[in-house]
Amino acid sequence: MKVIGELARLPEDIIDLIDHAEAVTRDNTRITVTMALSYGGRAEIIAAMRAIAQQVAEGRLAADAIDEDCLAGHLFTSDIPDPDLLIRTSGELRISNFLLWQCAYSELVFIRTLWPDFSKSDLELAIGEFRSRERRYGASAGSH
Repeated sequence: MKVIGELARLPEDIIDLIDHAEAVTRDNTRITVTMALSYGGRAEIIAAMRAIAQQVAEGRLAADAIDEDCLAGHLFTSDIPDPDLLIRTSGELRISNFLLWQCAYSELVFIRTLWPDFSKSDLELAIGEFRSRERRYGASAGSH
């Protein structure tokens, strides 16, 4: 289990529970469940930029060394691969400030089902939609 977000804003007892859950699951290898608490994509990017600016100010990082990898390395998800697929439930047609940087090349599938009712068949539908697409990672059709 991995929890991302501005965890310092959470109550101390919740932070302790998060630390414990991450510690007891640290050696699991089959699946990682990532939970976003007190999370917003814009806030995440700002936090990363502040950390980078601090390193530059302290002389630990050269400004010309700041690139996509540098920024990605300072995000809450620095040790998690970018998602290939984002499934948005509830019929909303937006990503709602969620993983803004990481979803740059994700395939998006929108499902009308509300999250509490999301079922195996909804997941199968989303995966089928994903599998039918040609992944281009930002390139135009025919330019890869």
